[in-house]
Amino acid sequence: MLMQPARVRVAMLAGFCLFAAGILLSSAASAPPATPPGALVSSDFIFSFNAPGALEEAPSASESSSPYWFLDSGGRLLIEEGIGETVHGELPESDRWREAYALSSALDTDGGRHPQNLFRLITRSRWSDATTTVAVRIDADNLSASPNRNESNGLHLMSRYQDSDTLYYAGIRVDGLAAIKKKYRGVYYTMAEVRLFPGTYARATSPTLLPQGEWLGMRVETRDLPGGSVRLTLSLTGADGLWRPVLTAVDDGRYGGTPPITEPGALGIRTDFMDVSFKDIRITGLKVR
Repeated sequence: MLMQPARVRVAMLAGFCLFAAGILLSSAASAPPATPPGALVSSDFIFSFNAPGALEEAPSASESSSPYWFLDSGGRLLIEEGIGETVHGELPESDRWREAYALSSALDTDGGRHPQNLFRLITRSRWSDATTTVAVRIDADNLSASPNRNESNGLHLMSRYQDSDTLYYAGIRVDGLAAIKKKYRGVYYTMAEVRLFPGTYARATSPTLLPQGEWLGMRVETRDLPGGSVRLTLSLTGADGLWRPVLTAVDDGRYGGTPPITEPGALGIRTDFMDVSFKDIRITGLKVR
């Protein structure tokens, strides 16, 4: 599993990031809130990447230049023509993120050249029951020498994110599996997995079984169930564009004896050792006001 990069505090350039492309739709959008702060309200969040610019990694969510997103790792998110992108290719030697990651996470980022190997984009808002939908495209793989480049890497949607040590993951892995995982106080638990893409993974000769250069729709629903358990459902689009559930898991406390994550948390996107593009992010559910 991946090492978390050490936080490197780099001063933000005022006004550099143009990041106002999000649209928040709420039942109380045009009127003063009828519910107290901290209450859960039904809400839709649509982010269409329609304002060009960049979101720089920040030391904390409160220091992010975006009112919607916190880039916890990966250096930079670029936005152009309705598409968001991780860093693609190598950063120039003079780039501040190359210098920062060379100091903090040289092993996993190839001496700082590929901070996108550790990309983590997280909402600043917190959600309870929620469905996250996004279109993703793998543009290139970064075949790092790091031992943390392995079969568990891939494209994942995060939910109930309390911090980097406690959250749920659901997504697709480079070894062709779809997986739902729980990370609780730093320990990973596999809740469910299934073979989705054919082939045999081999780190050197067959480093990925995931489709390259084509858009794929991913959707994760996280929902509380009666009795205090939590259900996660991962769905993908097929060649016909229709959504199909591929994996479901229920956290009822069986995983290491850890309690289900029932507190509202952030949502997010995680990618590992690859250059990735995103579009059409939509979140529907109960948001903490």
